[in-house]
Amino acid sequence: MNLYEYMGKEIFRKYGIPVPDGYVVEQLTDVREYRKPVVVKSQILLGGRGKSGGIKFARSSEELKNGVKELLGSKIRGLTVTKVLVEDMINIKHEYYVSFALNRSERSPVLIASSSGGVEIESVPQNQIFTRKIDPLLGYSDYVGREASKFMNLDKNLSAQFRSILEKLYKVYEEEDCELVEINPLVETAEGNLIAADAKVIMDNDSMFRHKDIKITDPEKTPLELEAQSKGYSFIELDGQIGVIANGAGLTMATLDALTLHKGKPRNFLDLGGTDDVEIVVNAFDLVLKADPKAILVNIFGGVTKADTVANGIVAAKKRFKITKPIVVRLSGVHDDEGRQVLKENGIESFPTMMEAIERVVKLAGEA
Repeated sequence: MNLYEYMGKEIFRKYGIPVPDGYVVEQLTDVREYRKPVVVKSQILLGGRGKSGGIKFARSSEELKNGVKELLGSKIRGLTVTKVLVEDMINIKHEYYVSFALNRSERSPVLIASSSGGVEIESVPQNQIFTRKIDPLLGYSDYVGREASKFMNLDKNLSAQFRSILEKLYKVYEEEDCELVEINPLVETAEGNLIAADAKVIMDNDSMFRHKDIKITDPEKTPLELEAQSKGYSFIELDGQIGVIANGAGLTMATLDALTLHKGKPRNFLDLGGTDDVEIVVNAFDLVLKADPKAILVNIFGGVTKADTVANGIVAAKKRFKITKPIVVRLSGVHDDEGRQVLKENGIESFPTMMEAIERVVKLAGEA
């Protein structure tokens, strides 16, 4: 779960990491009275906003209002700006980079720090980047911060501030179930203080049940995809004519590939997952029907998901939604004979192999 900058800074503020004073604006009436120079920053889940015109500087009331007007509702690399962050302008002396990121191959967090901040870390020469693996059982220790400070040639004052920020940033990483916490740039002000001018926080999707206060609408998802997400389904809208329901991400992807190979165009990706619940199957049909396909293909390899349960769910969906579109089913695995008998009794075509079902549904979709 990738958080907006303002959300990341709210978390930083809670943990005592210095951030600029600011507020979020969603409409022009939210703009407060101008008191000092500010930065107006578009809130989108993409980097490189400045290069794309997504950041404005305001040194007057007029510039502030114009900056907000220009950004709200604008599109940056295909994403619509619905919020902007207005915050105090910082008197920048130097920019640093610091992050804790999950290294999946090492199965542990790694500290990354550099005196060359304000740019993509990938563009910084390796000899200017400090990295240190953090033992997840032992956690962060101050000696790591001292090593990083020495590598970055920080003076005594900056080193003390930097190490304090590192300790707090690691707490954010650990306690907020993060995969990445990044400050770029971490700014040294003309007054000699360190402050987080930006915040990038990515939380583990599987931990979100512990963070019910975090609510983000992914701007890249369609309304139907958002509905599916709220109901717990992996669902993606596509531009074809054949609705797809399968169990398991791998089988669903293979189904889409096989459809394309046979000149069929999938209307969606829907992974039913492992279930033995008729209503989950019925609700999956509800989503696919809203995508308005010409025909529906159900591809089930029964294991945890019982084939007869899916068959009963398909029959229930057909009756509840009065489906007249062609439905073709591939059933294989646990209780597949019973499942195919249920479908046959209700006038629904089914096959034991995927290719048979795909060839049939492509033909029916072409005739629809």
